[in-house]
Amino acid sequence: MPENKVEVNRENPSKMAEGMAMQRFSESAKPENERICHDSYAVHFISPEIIKFGMEHPKEAKEKVEQMEKLFPGLSSSIMARVRYFDDFTKKSIDEGIEQLIILGAGYDTRAYRIEEFKDIKVFEVDHPNTQSFKIQKIGEIFGSLPGHVVYVPVDFEKETFSQKLFDNGYDPSKKTLFIMEGLIMYIPPKAVAETLLFIVENSGKGSAVIFDYYPESIVDGTCKLEIGANIRNYVAKQGEPLQFGIKEEKIEDFLIEFGFSKVQNVTSKDYKKLYFRGKNENRDVCELLYFAHAVVE
Repeated sequence: MPENKVEVNRENPSKMAEGMAMQRFSESAKPENERICHDSYAVHFISPEIIKFGMEHPKEAKEKVEQMEKLFPGLSSSIMARVRYFDDFTKKSIDEGIEQLIILGAGYDTRAYRIEEFKDIKVFEVDHPNTQSFKIQKIGEIFGSLPGHVVYVPVDFEKETFSQKLFDNGYDPSKKTLFIMEGLIMYIPPKAVAETLLFIVENSGKGSAVIFDYYPESIVDGTCKLEIGANIRNYVAKQGEPLQFGIKEEKIEDFLIEFGFSKVQNVTSKDYKKLYFRGKNENRDVCELLYFAHAVVE
């Protein structure tokens, strides 16, 4: 896919990262038997003004949520399923003996702090310096100090390769490692995606794995015939974080095998709807355009 010139705004902490934290916070506030995922730390990454507005103007806040659902039907539920699926996959990977976790484009991901088993595993959080510095400040406020098992690696994916920075910060390429790219690859250039996947295959121990989510290429290049596809593309561009990479429909396995991965698994909206949306949630719509994928380094 040709690389188009895009206007990317990275001067401030990521608006998209805050938006994801808001969605996790909202889902976490639901009763235990109703929520798809749970993140008790998400609230700390949301602007106090937004929280205040929601408390003082519940009707208007509800209308804003409904307006977003009309623009992006089912997308919020798919994003909550993504959090849950990635959590479940991560816990399974811990049970199977991963020795390191790399979270690329970490944003306000809180797995290193809310999944108890990570206390004994080194976690590398790789992200843009402007978003990461805000996160470090907030983590310090939450816990009083920065956790010893987390290493923060500032990288601008637009201009830098993260590999050397990972090595400089103590990454061990011989260890069995899980790489998480949640809400990342659609926002970085194709060249950066390719370099990242090659790095994983060439610089991680046997049995290492990668998990990520992606949109079909048609959303990114504007040929998607569904209205929600155009809405997603236009909205993120206005946020200063335009879509830059997608994968052709039904080509995920070929795409990953070409890099040297095996045991490729594609997870469709039908798959995660069946997994998580039962009982009170069975009538919640999901978005057919958001896919998850994971694969193994042999």
